[in-house]
Amino acid sequence: MIKAVVLDTNILVAASRSREGASFALLKALRDGRFVALASVPLMLEYEAVLKRPEQLLASGRTAETTHAFLDALCRLIRPVHLYYLWRPRCRDAADDMVLETALNGRADALVTLNVKDFSAAGQFRLPVLTPGKFLHDLNEENR
Repeated sequence: MIKAVVLDTNILVAASRSREGASFALLKALRDGRFVALASVPLMLEYEAVLKRPEQLLASGRTAETTHAFLDALCRLIRPVHLYYLWRPRCRDAADDMVLETALNGRADALVTLNVKDFSAAGQFRLPVLTPGKFLHDLNEENR
């Protein structure tokens, strides 16, 4: 069964900075159709704003143009989520609330992040919050 998940912005940041980690492997698995990523318009705007920060462009070695092309390609792989209900405030950070709202409105199977503790509110909704490594492990177990 293909899982539908929401990727926290930090997954895209980590993947843009290193091709060696689980975050980059997760994007390859997305490209290969092993799971479906969900995103809302506000979350896509957050992805863009963070990935195009000057310090992020410098660290990733990308330009604003190549980052734009990456986001365009990502949009082709994402299932859009319309936010019908706002669950704010649940998290300490408003950006985390946006990620959680996308997962809840999209009926995600999980939320994938490098900061699991920031999403303790997801427990109220029985939404699993996984690291990229744990999610990849689960994907690989399903394929055995």
